[in-house]
Amino acid sequence: MEILSSKYINVNGSLLDLSVPCVMGILNITPDSFYAGSRMQTEAEIAARAQQILDEGAGIIDIGAYSSRPNAENVSPREEMERLRMGLEILRKTHPGAVISVDTFRADVARMCVEEYGVAIINDIAAGEMDADMFRTVVELNVPYIMMHMQGTPQNMQQHPHYDNLLKEVFLYFAQKVQQLRDLGMKDIILDPGFGFGKTVEHNYELLAHLEEFRVFELPLLVGVSRKSMIYRLLGNTPQDALNGTTVLDTICLLKGADILRVHDVREAVETVKIVEAMRKNSDKVIE
Repeated sequence: MEILSSKYINVNGSLLDLSVPCVMGILNITPDSFYAGSRMQTEAEIAARAQQILDEGAGIIDIGAYSSRPNAENVSPREEMERLRMGLEILRKTHPGAVISVDTFRADVARMCVEEYGVAIINDIAAGEMDADMFRTVVELNVPYIMMHMQGTPQNMQQHPHYDNLLKEVFLYFAQKVQQLRDLGMKDIILDPGFGFGKTVEHNYELLAHLEEFRVFELPLLVGVSRKSMIYRLLGNTPQDALNGTTVLDTICLLKGADILRVHDVREAVETVKIVEAMRKNSDKVIE
């Protein structure tokens, strides 16, 4: 399967080459993320988790202070900023050269993270839907912008997900959003189909089955399936038991054109990328 080659995004003035897929390690500084093993609260825990993410081979650390799990409690902008300031201060002290992405849907939070801490990427689960100033803000900040598809909000997205035509609606959503950003002068846009956000298990696998079609946008594609309900509900287990299923899905996503894997388990994802890339390097050989 032919995959678009040599995709680059500008991170803090340097080009990050995505022609070989990149792994993004999750650093949650929240008390209530859906996967308990990812929750980091103390300075020592945050520093150790960041070190682990980098040691295991991730190219990006994605730090978040607002849990977006289904039915999550709302966190005030002030509390989100306070949590992020603590986490980013630790990262700046311990890993000043790391590429940092911040998971936030709030424009003021994004501005603070970029202007005060030099954050390289903004990762918005709401694609501007939960803050009307987000698009204008990320264009002004001139940082790569990950925008995800989500139906509803974290508080209600899994109550009654419904689509008349899932693929058509998601593609139209992205087409409109990309055009809005381009009109504002946005350069680096990354798409995230939003597995698990306002979607049933069946919706998630329909998206997965057609993931390669997102290449029509000619933009980098991020996927986040790590330990999600599309795995553990299908298999009848829990997030704690979903690592094997995550690796299977990450492999499928890479074969279908994913450029960034957002994961809890970095080492396993990095190994998955290496194996898929080794296969790709030999895919053009023919039997004579």
